[in-house]
Amino acid sequence: MKKLRSALALILALTLLVMPAGAEGGEEEDFDPDEWAAVETLSSLDDVSASVGAAVLMERETRTCLYESEARKHLPIASVTKVMTLLLVTEAVDRGDLRLDQKVTCSAYAASMGGSQIFLEEGETMTAEELIKAVAVSSANDGAVALAEAAEGSEGAFVERMNQRARELGMEDTVYANCTGLPCQEEHYSCAWDIAVLSCQLLSCEWIRKYTTIWTDTVRNGNFGLSNTNKLIRFYPGATGLKTGFTQEAMYCLSASAMRDGTEYVAVILHAPSSDIRFESAKLLLNHAFANYRLIELLPDAALPPVAVRMGASRWVQPAVSGQTKLLLEKRQIAGLRKELVLAEEAEAPVEAGQQLGYLRLLDAEGRELARAELTAEATILRASWGNVLRRLLRFLFLGGE
Repeated sequence: MKKLRSALALILALTLLVMPAGAEGGEEEDFDPDEWAAVETLSSLDDVSASVGAAVLMERETRTCLYESEARKHLPIASVTKVMTLLLVTEAVDRGDLRLDQKVTCSAYAASMGGSQIFLEEGETMTAEELIKAVAVSSANDGAVALAEAAEGSEGAFVERMNQRARELGMEDTVYANCTGLPCQEEHYSCAWDIAVLSCQLLSCEWIRKYTTIWTDTVRNGNFGLSNTNKLIRFYPGATGLKTGFTQEAMYCLSASAMRDGTEYVAVILHAPSSDIRFESAKLLLNHAFANYRLIELLPDAALPPVAVRMGASRWVQPAVSGQTKLLLEKRQIAGLRKELVLAEEAEAPVEAGQQLGYLRLLDAEGRELARAELTAEATILRASWGNVLRRLLRFLFLGGE
């Protein structure tokens, strides 16, 4: 059996090397880094919009969009579909519904998948972790279906959950028909904007990067090799993922992510005419983000003082910054930034947790407001009873204070 699998793996590798560009359902592997480096580099963001069907550049934490071209256009997305597959699997793991060390048995249906695969056989077992790695690194269609069945019982039920999760994330221009992105008769499409939002959501799971950043690895106790279809993982500094895709209809697709100095961006490229243009477009977008923007955090420079509560069961309530505190700014805006703190001297009971007590503003060098964060009560303070008021009065009269 091991010899058969090794032979199949060799045949697959050789087939991919000679596979015509129109081969459906596969992830291209005919890659030479020297040839890629020699491709004429795109020189501007306009070149991206002129070269690909759709593109979006987004910062992960704030979901700030820095660039878009045909962002809402409905397009086939091939294996980029598996970003949602991986999201649902990671969420199942985080909930405890699926364990990384859980044995997953491959069904006949999962084993029948074409395109990119690890040649699972009916009845073969792998851990969920091995299958996640196979999907994240080598875009294994059979592995994706096996995970879908393990998470929801069937691919059909899993696809229902994919569409439900898409609605929850505000992905209004996405419809899934399967968990792989393989061509099918039903409607199956997305858009660059939705994929960017989805990719940001997946990357909010810290541990998925353990698999999306793998360049080469193995499964089956080292007997089956995996090679990442995303070449940026090896050749782009800070690359963290995320997923490639290719079919004749979808052409060359990519959701690329990279992190430097704690800031992570996602660049989505759809319907590129070649693999090289796909990767070069993503590199140009990511380079633009890292060169021109910086993520800053809007927090007070010192600890916030408590706010007095008039007629409260407690005399003080502690304010805290609430909501989104991070802000993406152009680097040229950083010089001369200053903060302005406005905090109430007192509040009247009752005070509800989350009640606004003030705000913190970020101003540029010209005094223009760039962002504002609310300062809210950390706890609920009830109104003091008459007994509390009387005890305070007696302390004040006889002890000189509280």
